[in-house]
Amino acid sequence: MSAALAPYAASRDSSRGRRFSESSPAYRSEYQRDRDRIIHCGAFRRLEYKTQVFVNHEGDLFRTRLTHSVEVAQIGRSIARTLNLNEDLTEAIALAHDLGHTPFGHSGQDALNACMKDYGGFEHNLQSLRVVDLLEERYADFPGLNLTFETREGILKHCSVKNAAELGDVGRRFLEKKQPNLEAQVANLADEIAYNNHDVDDGLRSGLITVEPLREIRLFGEQYDEVARRHPDLPERVRIHEIVRRMINRLVVDLVEHSRRQLQDSGVGSITDVRDSGQALIGFSEPVRDQSRELKRFLRTHLYDHYRVRRMTRKAEKIVSDLFTAFMDDPRLLPTQYRDKAPTTSESAAARARVVADYIAGMTDRYAIREHRRLYDPLELT
Repeated sequence: MSAALAPYAASRDSSRGRRFSESSPAYRSEYQRDRDRIIHCGAFRRLEYKTQVFVNHEGDLFRTRLTHSVEVAQIGRSIARTLNLNEDLTEAIALAHDLGHTPFGHSGQDALNACMKDYGGFEHNLQSLRVVDLLEERYADFPGLNLTFETREGILKHCSVKNAAELGDVGRRFLEKKQPNLEAQVANLADEIAYNNHDVDDGLRSGLITVEPLREIRLFGEQYDEVARRHPDLPERVRIHEIVRRMINRLVVDLVEHSRRQLQDSGVGSITDVRDSGQALIGFSEPVRDQSRELKRFLRTHLYDHYRVRRMTRKAEKIVSDLFTAFMDDPRLLPTQYRDKAPTTSESAAARARVVADYIAGMTDRYAIREHRRLYDPLELT
């Protein structure tokens, strides 16, 4: 952690504490305790086998939710350290932000949300909060991980007014139009930096996108030209790594410098001032924000909508939808720990659906595929 935190950074003295009171840790900070609990929980380990863009079995070198979360934490810590914010809190938020993500990436989330449309919907940020507040069962004195308010606040990046009203303290800022702590803002943008640039790397590695059209995208093209000028004889794979590294650095440097100016101009002097500021104080300059959006549009068109990705998306949607239908129709198909929580009366369909969603969202890609085979393949007997 930085030797001297900025006055508007999250600190032990400004923390709103935990839902269930605990004695302070002896040799680590409260936010270090949060980080450690996240790393040791089952949901974090399962991220190793959850999709980023490519399904886990498609290749050993593609990003998973676990490697992505570690990369977000590294970028977030670098930014937080430079701005004299709380590195440990930033890291905890970054490591926890995808704990509620479904198997099969965004296609799995979209499919589960469609299944849950009559039962309150499904959103992975809310599910991540549900994981740390309720679903992890590891401690004798409380449900979940009992994380600090500041970490929980950072996990919940988006929330509808309807859902916010049901979440108590952590949902209040959406009702009162307040800003989250700066560490949460850093983690949010570190997430964006990581997935955009690493999807470029994975997309090129897979062959689904190629260098030539990417050179028309300013963020990539400027770094490509610079690397080609300085190192004309680099092997192609090393050249791509060098370009992606420079893209990340470009975004991080701009984010730090622009955020520093915004913090200074805003006059905030405390975390309360940050919450009351009326706008996010961590962000890119307008030119770089435009370049980042241009890259996002390219990836959406050329990678996420590529026919090979769409084919896997179609399979993922079917697997998730079939699993949901089977478990809703007959909760006795659920494992015991979920079956015991799933009411069976028609009046309690919403509560049953939420238990089913919890089970499916917690699956890894390969476990979901295996469960689907067990239920629908007549030759799969166990």
